Amino acid sequence: MKNIKKSYIRYSLSLNQSRHIIRLGCFGIKSLSFGILNKNQLISIERSLIQKIKSFNIKSFKVWNLLLLNLNLTKLSSESRMGKGKGSVYTQAAYIKPGMILFEFQGLTRQQMCEVFKFIKKKVSFNIILIKR
Repeated sequence: MKNIKKSYIRYSLSLNQSRHIIRLGCFGIKSLSFGILNKNQLISIERSLIQKIKSFNIKSFKVWNLLLLNLNLTKLSSESRMGKGKGSVYTQAAYIKPGMILFEFQGLTRQQMCEVFKFIKKKVSFNIILIKR
C-alpha cells in the first residue's frame, strides 16, 4: 500500500505523460524528477539558452519551449492576520513531472547540444537528461 502525504494541492504521481516523445526537433531535454520553475527562472533560462546557441555562430536553428505556467503562487502581506483570505497572485510557476520534455532543438550538432545540455543542467534544480529522436 502506498502512503500518500495529504496536501492542499494534489498532483498525480503517475508517469503517464502526453509530452514524453520528441515531436518537433531532433534533440530534447527531458526531466527525470519532480520540480518547480517560476516565471522569472524560466525567462532567464530561455534568454541565456538562446545567447549560448548564438555564440556557436549557427545560421538557422530552432528552439521550442514546451513548458506551460500552470501554477499561480499567492502571498499575503506580512502584516495581515490569520483568516483574512488567500492573498493575491504574485507570480506563476510550472510544475514539472518526470518524463516531461522541457525544450526541443533543431539545427545543432551532437557536440553543440552536449554543451547546451551542460549549460542548462547548471541552471535547473532537478535532474534532466539529453535525448535524441
